[in-house]
Amino acid sequence: MIAKCYSGAIYGVAAMPVEIEVNSHRTQETNRFAIVGLPDTAVREAKDRVMTAVMNSRFRPNSTLSVTVNLAPADVRKEGPMYDLPIALSFLRTLGFIKNEGLCDFGMVGELALSGEVRKTKATIPIVMAMKALGKKKMLVPIENAKEASIVDGIDVIPIHSLCEAVAYLNGEIDITPTKTDLARLISGASTYSDDFADVKGQESVKRAVEVAVAGGHNILMIGSPGSGKTMIARRVPSILPPMSVAEALEVSKIHSVAGISKTTNPFLISRPFRAPHHTVSSVGLLGGGPHATPGEVSLAHRGVLFLDEFAEFPRTALEVLRQPLEDGHVNISRAAAAYQYPSRFMLIAAMNPCPCGYYNDPTHECRCSQLQILRYQQRISGPLLDRIDIQTGVSAVPPRELDGLGRGEPSAAIRARVLQAREIQRRRYREMPGLSTNAEAKSRDLVDICRLSTAGRDEVRRTIDALKLSARAYDRILRVARTIADLAGRESVEQSDIFEAASYRRLDHENGFWL
Repeated sequence: MIAKCYSGAIYGVAAMPVEIEVNSHRTQETNRFAIVGLPDTAVREAKDRVMTAVMNSRFRPNSTLSVTVNLAPADVRKEGPMYDLPIALSFLRTLGFIKNEGLCDFGMVGELALSGEVRKTKATIPIVMAMKALGKKKMLVPIENAKEASIVDGIDVIPIHSLCEAVAYLNGEIDITPTKTDLARLISGASTYSDDFADVKGQESVKRAVEVAVAGGHNILMIGSPGSGKTMIARRVPSILPPMSVAEALEVSKIHSVAGISKTTNPFLISRPFRAPHHTVSSVGLLGGGPHATPGEVSLAHRGVLFLDEFAEFPRTALEVLRQPLEDGHVNISRAAAAYQYPSRFMLIAAMNPCPCGYYNDPTHECRCSQLQILRYQQRISGPLLDRIDIQTGVSAVPPRELDGLGRGEPSAAIRARVLQAREIQRRRYREMPGLSTNAEAKSRDLVDICRLSTAGRDEVRRTIDALKLSARAYDRILRVARTIADLAGRESVEQSDIFEAASYRRLDHENGFWL
């Protein structure tokens, strides 16, 4: 007898349907259990887990069996233990333990323990989405994955604790209430943050630069001595970011599900991600890939913030891989067997010291570095990478004696209100341009129409190009930042003051390369 059901195989951050066919018949020889269809080691080992789980769940075949499991399509590699549950249920259907003739109407995923319990697996969200696209109405998932999977609307997610429970449900002996999650309601309540810009005393110019960066989705580099507040400011950026839409939350949660880092208590992201990898991270850790291709930090930060502290301490090879995702908004991973694409539309916030000792141009500490050491240190960040960082600003430490005299800063709520207003202007501007939502994403060919310059603004642009000897990319980025500054002010045209402020954020474009 042949029985079949459906699951999914992960391809990048998406899933493609996998049809699981099981055929079993009696034989006079010893038991045989074969899995075909390009399985990896974990899938091939499923035969031992499945047979032991079936026996320990008190389902005992009466004779010697020859079992063949086919995972179709056969030319797509199947990885991981997620096929245990569908293989076991299809096998039990061939033996008559499951009476439900509509097993093929279900999607399934889950790893089996030897006791028959169903264990959590990763990449549940994209598989549920694939089953929904295939027309399935119900999806059996491990009970630990139920909340995560239930954010996909339009398909009933059935939480399963054990193999026995799954069989009883399919036979109609018990009823299991589908898990439901109202993602829109959860997102609407995700506006509180423990870190607030009100805690940042002084640093008005830096907070202004950060506000401009967030309003337009621009990348920003902060350079300053140790203890000047760079990290403190960066970690408060999520408190002024716009809330995620339901589509964005689903997209981001899917990436984290594929990476296998979803939490059981709160498996979906309702706030924009904030990723801060250590400077010892490898290029594979940042970009993604590896023996079993998984998303890297740039994809885990999708629709959120990637914070790279001690920017100049990162390996040069790791930093250079950022150039393509910063420009294109996605990562291409090519392997001999397949090519994957991971989304990586994030806001980069980088922080670094101006020199090896950290105190170049610091008024309270003496710098021990030579000019050559300073230059070499700053040149760890290549020109092409700096070109892709729209805003470069200095951070000067507030003297301790002045801190007591400073009151609390402007709260994040007030800054966020201005950011949301500027983002709404951009949303209306780009509503007929697919794939664009912020000024940072605007194409070069559209800048003439988007950045309508006043006469004084055009004159300021010419002076800026001559003074800083800008590359074409850096020039375009000044126009994008100026457009954001004008949006924050509610102006239709870009004025001279907007160009001047935007140019002041290109401090490292100075021809001598020093931080002045």
